[in-house]
Amino acid sequence: MHCPPTFAREILDGVVDMVFAAIELPSAEFDDWRDAIRARASSARAVLSQHSWALGLMDSRRNPGPATLRHHDAVLREAGFTLPMAAHAVSLIDSYIGGFVLQEANLPVTTPDDVEEVAGGILEHLPAEELPHLTEMIRDHALRPDYDHTSEFSYGLDLILDGLEARRR
Repeated sequence: MHCPPTFAREILDGVVDMVFAAIELPSAEFDDWRDAIRARASSARAVLSQHSWALGLMDSRRNPGPATLRHHDAVLREAGFTLPMAAHAVSLIDSYIGGFVLQEANLPVTTPDDVEEVAGGILEHLPAEELPHLTEMIRDHALRPDYDHTSEFSYGLDLILDGLEARRR
């Protein structure tokens, strides 16, 4: 069976819209724009982690569906961002989420045990005298029992939100 090109595009548009529909959006009434963006970003990360195949497809569509449009009707304008700053913020936040999800999808680690195995293997063959800072990072940070590489998402998002807050008004 051969699908006409228009039909295939409509299917892809619908699939992308279904992915966007799975991302929870903050309610229209929010107390803190940062909490609203954090919630949206966390939901987007969770959904895109399950559907990382959609990352390249999402921004390529020319006919966005209703869920996609709702997703892009940004909270940031209601939070007092100027139109140019809201555009910058959406681009920055969405790029960060997509990049982080893509990195997570391609990392050879998913659990703390994986981190220990991979980082320990790298450390074992690392010329510590030539690469002292990387050696220190692995030994004294990545191999700590309480280190969780997935927490880096929140840390990076907070840095972005701090920078946006500084420029909000």
